[in-house]
Amino acid sequence: MLENKENSRTSLSDFGEFKLIEHLTKQVELHNSSTVKGVGDDCAVLDYKDKQTLVTTDLLIEGVHFDLSYMPLKHLGYKSVMVNLSDVYAMNGIAKQITVSIAVSNRFTLEALEELYAGIILACKTYNVDLVGGDTTSSTKGMLISITAIGEVKPEDVVYRNGAKPNDLLVVSGDLGGAYLGLQVLEREKQVFQVNPNSQPDLEPYNYLVERQLKPEARKDIVKLLKILEVKPTAMIDISDGLSSEILHICKQSDVGCNLYEDKIPLDQQVISTCEEFNLNSTTVALSGGEDYELLFTISQKDYPKIKGNPNLTVIGHIADKTEGVNLITRANQKIELTAQGWNALK
Repeated sequence: MLENKENSRTSLSDFGEFKLIEHLTKQVELHNSSTVKGVGDDCAVLDYKDKQTLVTTDLLIEGVHFDLSYMPLKHLGYKSVMVNLSDVYAMNGIAKQITVSIAVSNRFTLEALEELYAGIILACKTYNVDLVGGDTTSSTKGMLISITAIGEVKPEDVVYRNGAKPNDLLVVSGDLGGAYLGLQVLEREKQVFQVNPNSQPDLEPYNYLVERQLKPEARKDIVKLLKILEVKPTAMIDISDGLSSEILHICKQSDVGCNLYEDKIPLDQQVISTCEEFNLNSTTVALSGGEDYELLFTISQKDYPKIKGNPNLTVIGHIADKTEGVNLITRANQKIELTAQGWNALK
């Protein structure tokens, strides 16, 4: 987990916008040759030569996407970057730059923003990404964070959601459901704290789940692994809204069906035990939980020997003809139509 320093309090009203941006970005280092000019001018200047440019944006709003009663600001900064980098890796690309725009109410101090930016800058350093611009402004509704990620990919390497073909294998990285359960644990401890402010939560039994929620990691390593294995997915997406939603996105855009096997869905032991404790169905959690930021992709069957036995990857199903529909094959060998019950940004 990330560490937080003790807060002193400096009002943001002591700073103008440009002075604030200069202060928050003074630790920024540039890592990529494609960054010609970073922070400090009217525009960043980027040079990609013969590569295609990938651009993605996510907006995170306090009270909708994060709760600062248990989300440390440094973790929030880190996670905000991961959410965007994950989309770039889902195109089989490599992220190179980000811009960061934030709006904050007057309850936030300079030190609070320093914590947020410490997480952002750590993410940039860890993933070799350059912070090249952004904006700051005031808000009447708490904190809003908008990050745009820019990446590059060779034209022959880019992977869309619409390339899956019948008989392709459905593959997922890592394991699923941890982030959702981490959120449930944190929400439970928040309620306990509200009843008894002297209570100290014991999160040790749930450390993996809490970290999956507060400090997810985008799977840049999987993009590199697939390149090493000489496997180009036929379709790919990141798991932000839940496994079922993402499978349905691939199937709709590829105009195919799919069979997902319940007994193949990878679950960490902490997910299984915590589902039992919370009286939750682990398959439902994996299908609908979201925020795992794993990569879900399809591959041709001829590439199966290249990934067979790899501990980072699990084959969880196969693509079928559109007429078969999109189904979950249960442990009891029943076929159930998959529905999207994951995160809906407009609800």
